[in-house]
Amino acid sequence: MVIAMSRDIRVLVIKLADRLHNARTWGFVSNESAARKARETLDIYAPLAHRLGMNALKWELEDLSFAVLEPKMFEEISRLVAERSPSRDALTAEVISTVESDLAADLINATVTGRKKHFFSVYQKMVVRGREFNDIYDLVGIRVLVNDVKDCYAVLGSIHARWSPVPGRFKDYIAMPKFNLYQSLHTTVIGPTGKAIEIQIRTYEMHSRAEFGIAAHWKYKQGGDPESDSPEMMWLRQLHEWQKETEDPSEFLEALRFDLGSPEVFVFTPKGSVVALPGGSTPVDFAFSVHTDVGLRCAGAKVNGRLVPLESKLNNGDVIEIVTNKGEHAGPSRDWLNFVKSPRARSKIKAWFSKERREEAIDAGRESIARQMRKAGLPLQKIFAGHALLELAHDMHYADIDALYNAVGDGHVSASSIIEKLVASIGAEDSHPQPTIEHIPTGVQATRRTSSAIEVEGVDDVLAKLARCCTPVPGDPIMGFITKGSGISVHREDCINAGDLREHQAERVVGVKWLAGASSIFLVNIQVEALDRARLLADVTRTLSEQHVNILSAAVSTSKDRVAISRFTFEMADAKHLDSVLAAVRNIEGVYDVYRT
Repeated sequence: MVIAMSRDIRVLVIKLADRLHNARTWGFVSNESAARKARETLDIYAPLAHRLGMNALKWELEDLSFAVLEPKMFEEISRLVAERSPSRDALTAEVISTVESDLAADLINATVTGRKKHFFSVYQKMVVRGREFNDIYDLVGIRVLVNDVKDCYAVLGSIHARWSPVPGRFKDYIAMPKFNLYQSLHTTVIGPTGKAIEIQIRTYEMHSRAEFGIAAHWKYKQGGDPESDSPEMMWLRQLHEWQKETEDPSEFLEALRFDLGSPEVFVFTPKGSVVALPGGSTPVDFAFSVHTDVGLRCAGAKVNGRLVPLESKLNNGDVIEIVTNKGEHAGPSRDWLNFVKSPRARSKIKAWFSKERREEAIDAGRESIARQMRKAGLPLQKIFAGHALLELAHDMHYADIDALYNAVGDGHVSASSIIEKLVASIGAEDSHPQPTIEHIPTGVQATRRTSSAIEVEGVDDVLAKLARCCTPVPGDPIMGFITKGSGISVHREDCINAGDLREHQAERVVGVKWLAGASSIFLVNIQVEALDRARLLADVTRTLSEQHVNILSAAVSTSKDRVAISRFTFEMADAKHLDSVLAAVRNIEGVYDVYRT
């Protein structure tokens, strides 16, 4: 596709339109297929549309993909938008009316409209900038369209005469267009109610180009082809050359994703040639862009005639000179992987270590696996002396254990994923059915969970313990597993370990059931997922308290995408009460999911 679109950009425009049509029908395909295509759309197609200035298409692709990949969060943001719309729409209408009156008095013909907030844009601002929903959605935005450039600046003067501008928020993209030819005046003013108002001012032609990008450029060129030296065409030709020199398709795809999502910095060789690199690049990235061998033998660098550390960030206009090591055993450093930015440099460094430093990678991989084993509490000597690792290596299509260690040491496979597979393969007695530690605040005694409410079919007077990996409560479908020396471990039927136990150790699975009328205290684990905001934890704990729940432990974390994940363990005597507890938590603002774990 990239080769075709670099020869004729119309192919890419058609491909983007086809993906938009496809995205509108994701509701009629399987969830797995829709999620795969949505991720691909967010990574490749939407950034491509942005690169070509086709923002209307980009926004719709992002919102459709967001709805598939994060349906609960999309639904929560949609609900919040619907709740806030009336007050925001009223303020927008007031601002539009005032601007129209001022422009009419100044004899300026213009169209003034409100600007719609896109769901994915709201989500991104919450994630990237760490702002709360109210701060984002309450911000009113309007757009003013006029006939020519001089009217743009006349409108700007009229608006600044009415409301005070916010310092540092004015951008003149008319005089200095963006890389995709986007042109507009941006300003933020303090509106009639004291709230900030974002205003965009542009001509009708600029607006068409902002919405439809290079497709609009054809229209205003009277149907002709886009200029061959336009930024879009130069970028596409660069991709064409990039693909020809990259043998691994996955490496090229990674490079394309990175290039689409990062700004560029332009530097010079000592002979004056311009080299474009990803923003934040270092002299090492520059060296690999010149030639692979220059990168591998890089020993130092001069920037503008001065020696600098190899991890130094390059700026626009810098002149770079690379000092190479001519020695027979010259090679890159693993530390470079901590600061290089370009996918090309990263892949070449990894390839060199994979070929030239296999023994080092094997040692590093073995140590990484051992370290993860210690964290997981697994018996190192028993596992390393046994056949479990060799069998796992064969299952993962590695020739031997050294090949597996090498893959971990080179970063192709994570040690944590190896441990997960290892735990699943060696059986439940070495992992989940073993009692785990529960973190209980000082002064609170956890009630011991005994066999008083469990009957083991065909067996009397046997110790039955409720598994802590799934914490079953009366009413849950359950199964029993005969442990080695610790009685019967009782799991929920839907426990993640139940399937493995039945498949690999079916002879140790026994039937169990709840005793009718038995009374006991049970531990329940729940997980609450919500859009992060102030006082969220206080609201959740207050709701649990109002439900007369005795909280034993709590753990809270916030992910990089601003999702607050709270885990609670509490005591419960009546399993029927659990449904009302979960329902109450779901009604808390911002909470989009709550479930037992």
